[in-house]
Amino acid sequence: MASAGLEKELNCSICLTLYKDPVTLRCGHNFCRACIDQTLNTQDESGVYSCPTCREEFRERPALEKNRTLCKEVENFLSIRGEKASILCTYCVDSPALAVRSCIHCEASLCDGHLKDHSKGPEHVLTDPCTSLQTKKCSVHKKILEYYCIDDATCICESCGLIGDHKEHNIDSLDDAFEKKMEKLKNVLQKLIAKRNKTERSVRNLEEQRRKAQDKTSRETRRVTALFVGIRRRVDELEKKVLSEISIQGEQTSHSLSDVIQNLEIKKDELSRKMRDIEELCNMTDPLTVLQHPDSSDLCDPEENKGGHDGDDGGAKLISHVSHTLSAVIRAVNVTYVQEPEIIALNVNTAHNILLVSDDLKTVTWSEINHNGPETAERFQEHPQVMSRRGFSSGRHYWDVEISKSRGWRVGMCYHSMDRWGHQSLIGSNNKSWGLYGGMFFGNQYSITHDRNEMLLHHYNSTDGVRICLDYEARQLSFYELCDPIKHLHTFTATFTEPLYAVFYLCEGSIKLLGRSNN
Repeated sequence: MASAGLEKELNCSICLTLYKDPVTLRCGHNFCRACIDQTLNTQDESGVYSCPTCREEFRERPALEKNRTLCKEVENFLSIRGEKASILCTYCVDSPALAVRSCIHCEASLCDGHLKDHSKGPEHVLTDPCTSLQTKKCSVHKKILEYYCIDDATCICESCGLIGDHKEHNIDSLDDAFEKKMEKLKNVLQKLIAKRNKTERSVRNLEEQRRKAQDKTSRETRRVTALFVGIRRRVDELEKKVLSEISIQGEQTSHSLSDVIQNLEIKKDELSRKMRDIEELCNMTDPLTVLQHPDSSDLCDPEENKGGHDGDDGGAKLISHVSHTLSAVIRAVNVTYVQEPEIIALNVNTAHNILLVSDDLKTVTWSEINHNGPETAERFQEHPQVMSRRGFSSGRHYWDVEISKSRGWRVGMCYHSMDRWGHQSLIGSNNKSWGLYGGMFFGNQYSITHDRNEMLLHHYNSTDGVRICLDYEARQLSFYELCDPIKHLHTFTATFTEPLYAVFYLCEGSIKLLGRSNN
């Protein structure tokens, strides 16, 4: 809007376009030189000259004064818009032609025709056409600016340096100062380009991070959606199973109670009959008849009800089963989606000499070659085991491992103070470690172990992946099988007194920590 208003102010009132070689009448109004010339030529016939804007009359044809300030404003406006002003020849009167050169000494622009007749003197310095020629001359001495004052950072003429205010200052020729300034500008430009390139790389990196974050969000959304679809399916299946069990138990109870009731009805009729017999005896007066009647004790003490239904604990067992199943589902949700998988790395200094740790510290491989590592206090000497570099003394953490081609393996957690020598240094063979183990040596069944106490889980290895979960404050260490859906295997509950480290045992094959490692 501001640009449109400025353009309107710079328009000639005759041609309604930007001023071209603007001139001023005595009344102060401005016009293009060609436009006002044509208007005044028309007024020559009547002999009355007037301003087209205010109608002020002049006795003689008014002189046209070049408006240098307005020329500069038009030039600046065009430069802002990325255009170049059309510079007209100063000496063309009837039909101004485009200027091809400007003379700084004469402060005039010249077309091809007038350039041929122009003085070739050394003081007549020619430049590309421009309207701001006065800026190329000293405002004090009216001489061409040929030098540069380094102290004052300004362009000066020869007189300024000899007798003017810049006498005894550090002065350089205009060309040399220009070269130095250009060199400086090029250096600045190179630095700016480098900064811009760095900024562009940062922008690309951030955009890539944003894209990855969006992709991760989409993946997690799909995973969580699938998880809860599975949960709802499992809950629906559990509901159907429980309702079916309740219905079966109800029918069984109903049939059992019906049998008991039928037996009791028969016994009730028998008791009624005996009551009638006894009542008849009680009404008799003949002693012989009463005494000769079968012993009345047979009529008393009827057989107690041995078919009574006291109920059973089927409902309690059903509730316990439902509670256990839902708890397992909730644990799986918490373990998988409450937090991100922990990023851990293996500690090479703890690895047994027949174990080979990869360069990225994520994979340990069993090898028959003894690597002859130094016997340190950290290194396992008895069993092929390795610990993580990082320990955990608070919070909730979990990570996944992939077990490949192993005849026997153990995964778990231990204190750093666990022995490195002797049988007691094996995972689970002491009170400082907790583990899960499996493989062909153990019939491909999972077992858990702690402080030499072992328990078979009666669950066969169906995948190669295991998840280890630690909730330090809740005093729980859990193991899961990485199947779909994830299956809870076992949870240890203990009061942890030291930081816990991940620990792995391997007999043949390899164990890989899944996920990126950066520590």
